[in-house]
Amino acid sequence: MDTLARLGPVARDLVRWVLPVECPGCGTWDVPLCRTCAATVAGPPVRCEDAVPRLDRADGSPPTPVWCLASYAGPVRGLVVAWKDRGRADLSPVLRGALADAGTRLAPELRAATRGAPLLVVPAPTTAAARRRRGADLVDGLAHGAARGLRSGGAAAAVGGVLTRARRRDQVGLGARARRANTAGAVRVRPGALERHAGGPAWVLLVDDVVTTGATLRACADALTTAGALVVGALVLAATPPPRGAGAAVASTPAATS
Repeated sequence: MDTLARLGPVARDLVRWVLPVECPGCGTWDVPLCRTCAATVAGPPVRCEDAVPRLDRADGSPPTPVWCLASYAGPVRGLVVAWKDRGRADLSPVLRGALADAGTRLAPELRAATRGAPLLVVPAPTTAAARRRRGADLVDGLAHGAARGLRSGGAAAAVGGVLTRARRRDQVGLGARARRANTAGAVRVRPGALERHAGGPAWVLLVDDVVTTGATLRACADALTTAGALVVGALVLAATPPPRGAGAAVASTPAATS
């Protein structure tokens, strides 16, 4: 683990007073995040589920829609790694803002899909150990950004942390099969949580930072569907590019704008 990530929030702030900061995307010194790298997550949300193998359904029906803002490569990967694992909590407002903009763009499409019913924005759950290590539930922050954007776009939306995750290995470095096994049975809906938030059948938009094989999103969607929720799709910051020759990582058609 990065040394800075081991420090508490106050200690990390003190270290930054002494050590120079650099843009996590391109390495430019004395710039927390340059405009060029910030723009890599500012694009319109595009559909990417066709390149996510573990979202396929056994019955042959279409996979859950997934919208992403960028491919998880180059500057985007540097940005997300710094934010998650190197103590760069100062990047949170930028990434929350990116999800808010995406939510605003998606609002008309999602409002039509749910026929105007309220949306419950559900963050993919993290373990207690990850929250302690990072000082916050970072994906929960992304979910709040997305919900804010959806409301700005005219869709009724609220965040609901209804999912819980048992402690498992970190997904980083695991292959597709190992990721699926690692999430099997790990994600559950908190008893009574959907009823408290929605008061009835809930339309859900999942939110996560990065989708790789789709194992986490699939586990979340399965748990929610089993509990009676209607999963309209998922919104993520970035999607890992598939192997060469396996198809495009990101679809070319952006979400409709109002």
